[in-house]
Amino acid sequence: MPMITLTPSGKSIEAAAGTSLLSALLAAGESIAHKCEGKSECGSCHIFVQEGRKSLSKVQRVENEKLDSIVGVGSKSRLACQAILGTEDVTIELLGFNSGR
Repeated sequence: MPMITLTPSGKSIEAAAGTSLLSALLAAGESIAHKCEGKSECGSCHIFVQEGRKSLSKVQRVENEKLDSIVGVGSKSRLACQAILGTEDVTIELLGFNSGR
């Protein structure tokens, strides 16, 4: 199973391929905002993928449109609810409002 490493904490969690990053984080007990319950409507689960971007599902139109409306988005931005884990490890940065900082 692929591993998801969280920055800045350095914690790693194991998750099944085909699982959204949001689902994997919640199952591991991580605190991450998800106001729309994973429907790509609010953008509150915005994260940065530091490594392993190619292991995640491609950004679809709905996610891309939501990312376009969020301040602070960069080339490594994804919505955790829409990023589906592949077979390789990934490293993600939980943003301040998502990491309990």
